[in-house]
Order: sequence, then structure tokens, then C-alpha cells
Amino acid sequence: MNINVKSLHPYIKLLRLDKPIGIFLLLWPTLWALWIAADGMPHVSSLMIFVSGVVVMRSAGCVINDIADRHVDGLVARTHLRPLAAGELTVKQALQVFVGLCLVALVLVLLTDLQTILLSVVALFLAAVYPFMKRYTYLPQVVLGAAFGWAIPMAFSVEGAAFTEVVWLLFTANLLWTVAYDTLYAMVDREDDIKAGVKSTAILFGDADIVMVALLQILAMIAFILVGLAAELGVFYYGGVAVATALMAWQHWHIRGRDTQAYFKAFLHNNWVGAALFAGLVLNYGI
Repeated sequence: MNINVKSLHPYIKLLRLDKPIGIFLLLWPTLWALWIAADGMPHVSSLMIFVSGVVVMRSAGCVINDIADRHVDGLVARTHLRPLAAGELTVKQALQVFVGLCLVALVLVLLTDLQTILLSVVALFLAAVYPFMKRYTYLPQVVLGAAFGWAIPMAFSVEGAAFTEVVWLLFTANLLWTVAYDTLYAMVDREDDIKAGVKSTAILFGDADIVMVALLQILAMIAFILVGLAAELGVFYYGGVAVATALMAWQHWHIRGRDTQAYFKAFLHNNWVGAALFAGLVLNYGI
């Protein structure tokens, strides 16, 4: 059977498999939570389910986002070539992909326990409503942060760990970090978004955007330190926090000229922030 690779390209773009940064930004907090919940290496089954779930749910989130924004994406320079905006795929085709991904996610979560299954309902709700928030609030990044962070309580649940303050401190830290990096992302599209009539923290913060991103990052780092204290983590973890802080400082040096492409590069750079924190945890618990 011959497969036309060219015909698959619009689907690859729809799922953003050609741009895996979103997978990594969702994966890091999931891995942090699994390692802390398990006091080290989590169960292999949990790891496989959650890593697969990250890929599936991030892809599903991209699909529903493109369906919601199909009329807006054509007005934004960065997104006008997305498959639905460019007419490469129909809404029906995109919905079929979304339903298929949701069914895969359902199979994955059914491999866990009842509590985790119930928590997954909240995750699905957050993922579904996020794309529409930019029409009603200047804080859609907060909803994204909650959606990206909900894997944290789910990870503690699947590992059978107690829901102590560590869970919610880690959730808060990730929420603050997500709002910070997604504000950088929104700063790239700010002028186009204003013309299209959609909202974001970048528009809300205005000329104070860089200061607000810095404040959010500082608060995130304080929350990560509190996670370390509450979970009684060691020096390697704090080393990871220190490296993450240095990486954030580099981002501010890079965007000091207020160049649009610099904002985007700083956003992408957050992959290394998440990786630094995870490396600190791995070294803390031992490989």
C-alpha cells in the first residue's frame, strides 16, 4: 500500500508534530510530578501512560485550538498558513481527528485508577475551553497554565501519593511559569491579535509586559523553592532551580531590544528551563 506523504502533511501541521515545543512544555511538569510523587523513578506503566497522554492531549489541544481560531488565524501573520485557515483541511476532518485523539486519551486514562480517571475530566474540560478564552478574557494564559498543570495532581494520583501542599505548590509554580512563557509567545502576535479582536496577557500588560514576565518568573522560582522545602529535596534540585533562574535571566537579556523574533526565541528557550528543573530532580533522587 502506497502512502502519500504529501497528503499527511496538513495533518502533521494540524497536530503540530512539526513543532514539538508544546509537547516538551507539557511534558516537563508531568515528569516533575511523577518523580516527586514516586520519590524517584515512577512506575514504568505510569511513565508510559503519561508520556503518551502528553503527546495525545497536546495534539488534541492544537486541533480544537485551530477549529476555534480558524477565522482568526488567517488574520495573524504567524498562523495564516495553518491547515484550517489555509483551506488544506475541513472542519469535519479536524473534528474527526479530535474525536480520534480523545478516544485514544480515554483508553490511556482507563488504564489508571478511578481517582485519576475523575481528575482527567477536569483536564479535558480545561483543554476544551482554553481556545475560546481569548474571546472573553485577557487572561487566557492562566487557563492554559491550569490545563498544562493539571497533569500534576493526576501524576500524584496515579502514583498513589498523598495530596499534600507539594502538589499545589508545584501546580502554582507551573501556572506562573506557563503564564510567563505564554505571555512571551503572545507578545509575538500582539499587534495582529489587537486587529483580530482577540485578547491576551501581552495586550493586558502593554508596555509593562517585560516587567510583568519578570515578576511572574520570580514568583515561579519562589514557588519552586517552596516545593523543594515542602518535599525536602536536596542540593541537586536547588541547583536545577538556579540553572533555570539563570536561563530566565538570559531570556530578558535577549529580549531587551524588543524584537519580535527575540520574543519567540525566548519562548522556545523555556524548554531548557523545564529540562533544568527535571535534571535537578533526577540527580536529587538518583538515576
